Amino acid sequence: MNFLENISLKPFNTFGVEVKARYFAEINSEQDILQLIDNQLFKSLNKLILGEGSDILFTKDFEGLVLKDAIKGIGLMHEDENSVWIKAGSGENWHSFVEYCVNQNWGGIENLALIPGTVGASPIQNIGAYGAEVKNSIHSLEIIDLLTGKKRLMMNDECRFGYRWSIFKEKEWRNRYYIVSVSFMLDKNPKLNTEYQDIKDELYTENPTIQDVFNAVVSIRRRKLPDPQVLGNAGSFFKNPVVSYEKYEKLLQKYPDLKGFETRYAIKLAAAQLIEKCGWKGVVENNTGVYHNQALVIVNYGGASGSDILRFAQKIQESVYQTFGIELIPEVNIY
Repeated sequence: MNFLENISLKPFNTFGVEVKARYFAEINSEQDILQLIDNQLFKSLNKLILGEGSDILFTKDFEGLVLKDAIKGIGLMHEDENSVWIKAGSGENWHSFVEYCVNQNWGGIENLALIPGTVGASPIQNIGAYGAEVKNSIHSLEIIDLLTGKKRLMMNDECRFGYRWSIFKEKEWRNRYYIVSVSFMLDKNPKLNTEYQDIKDELYTENPTIQDVFNAVVSIRRRKLPDPQVLGNAGSFFKNPVVSYEKYEKLLQKYPDLKGFETRYAIKLAAAQLIEKCGWKGVVENNTGVYHNQALVIVNYGGASGSDILRFAQKIQESVYQTFGIELIPEVNIY
């Protein structure tokens, strides 16, 4: 394979930031990966595996090799009376894959509709929305070690899934292991997850199907979130912070309407509410702003650099910390 040189990454990141990659290669198959590994230049370069660029903020040019994931294919591996096991190429569009499964009446990922990105990126971030996380449907991954070229099967419990976290975000794993495919175990007799009030409010039938839940999630997200092709953004910029029960009780004394969701050992707060209480919703500075319909989303109104967006995000972090004593952690990967 040949590397392309000095390629603009503006079309490959949903913030629409203008930066360049020193080298660039599109990966369409495992063979493409193995060919690259044999290349001497490949071994000397820093690497970045890029899906649809929907969870990344570039603040400068990437002085290495960007591997654009384009591995496609969806196939049924196995099924029994209650479940199906289905494998998808890492470069498949995530929403299209969810829609495909819903059309087959295979349940488990319908609450994750319209999340931007690729199938291969879904386990890295352990994407989640409306009470669902992808870790609960992932069976296994096929990965290739970019140092050795060895391929292996990685099971769910090896991924160390956490809240918007997996082993692939750890330093020694990041951009070293190429996820080639992801296999999912889905339910033929779907058990609907409609606990979130937004979904309940959107459903107009007493006996909803997974198609109804899928449609509800799509409708909610389209209403609340900006289309990246119209306004540059990467969805939720920050993770929802987790605090102790004691911290939450103290906060409630001052902010009695503060939303909190119980987890096993702590309370998860709504980052959007914290940002809104600090007065940031709808604020615009230097072509960067907080989206007027969803305070978790930072948008590029046109022409903002990655550094502009990062500085704006840091102002929000400082404001929330000064007000609540809570550190907001970016969900977006910053380069």
